[in-house]
Amino acid sequence: MKQAAGAHTIDEILSQPRVWKQCLDELDRTGQLQEISKKLPVGIEYVFIGCGSSFYLAQSAAATWSLLTGRSARAFPASEILLFPKLLPKPCQPILISRSGSTSEILEAAKYLERQVKIRCMAITCGVRTALEATATYTVSLPAADEKSTVMTRSYTSMLLALQSLAALRAHDRDFPGYLRELPAETEALLPEIKTIIRSIAEKRAFADYVFLGQGPFQGIAQEAMLKVKEMSCSYAQCFHTLEFRHGPKSIVSPETLNTFFLSESGFEAEVEVLRDTKDLGGATLVVTNRANAAVRHAADYLIELALDVPELARAAVSIIPGQFLGFYTGMRKGFNPDEPRNLTRVVMLETGHPGGPRNAAP
Repeated sequence: MKQAAGAHTIDEILSQPRVWKQCLDELDRTGQLQEISKKLPVGIEYVFIGCGSSFYLAQSAAATWSLLTGRSARAFPASEILLFPKLLPKPCQPILISRSGSTSEILEAAKYLERQVKIRCMAITCGVRTALEATATYTVSLPAADEKSTVMTRSYTSMLLALQSLAALRAHDRDFPGYLRELPAETEALLPEIKTIIRSIAEKRAFADYVFLGQGPFQGIAQEAMLKVKEMSCSYAQCFHTLEFRHGPKSIVSPETLNTFFLSESGFEAEVEVLRDTKDLGGATLVVTNRANAAVRHAADYLIELALDVPELARAAVSIIPGQFLGFYTGMRKGFNPDEPRNLTRVVMLETGHPGGPRNAAP
């Protein structure tokens, strides 16, 4: 029997708390993060590399790494490593991110780094016995988080939690992993309300433009939310750093624009000022925050309050869920099948097996 449209995707979104627990329990049982952590170098810059959703995941992972360890980290799309290899900092420790472990650009980046530059890479994937695992020196695999649908949902959040766990190990932060292990139960309780709020927005209002705003570790989350809406609903969507929205982009604000704010605690007051400005300009506002004050409640047309008793960085994975639901229910309202987005495939594999190879690289 053929699955109903979106059946895989909605199941995978709702399964996230259960899958997070499975993945974290398995990482604890095997001790693979501890073993890899012992082998990774110290005192150099960490570079997180991905494509598409995995690149946005890399952005949040790099921000977490810097904030937890106090060490420099940054994110690159794999294509940047291949086309402009001189931009890669040296020395560095690459961490390659790919749900399938088969994406052409990631594989070519892994081969370039391991075989030409002679850098030992770490990879994280949801596949088993993949080409990426065969190329990278160290691999973390989370098969429980893999998906049947084209778009990444639980794979994104599960790999983010694993990389945050690794960052906590490198930071010798014994408390942070415990906070991550609180997330499955707390998020399970939140899902029905988040689903109801977002479904109501998507089914009652159609918007011409979707804008996503976030700072720090929430910039990658905002980027991923933008991509979910584009992928699943073929809608026009944009993403900016929250305070950068003032510097030109706010000219697009209108009643036909849904502006989604991922409010941080670190920049809360400054970000709320942008929220107020956007509301005053007539834009519709959706706010995702941990706890709202009176100003936020006044400026938010739609509000999702997480109320999680964990540190800010530990809430990143939960924060993306409203964006996943928004993409799903907007796509369903427009008559699309979120399981099989238009023009997309589950894995980007180029016919030539590589995107052209590194340029301007040392021999």
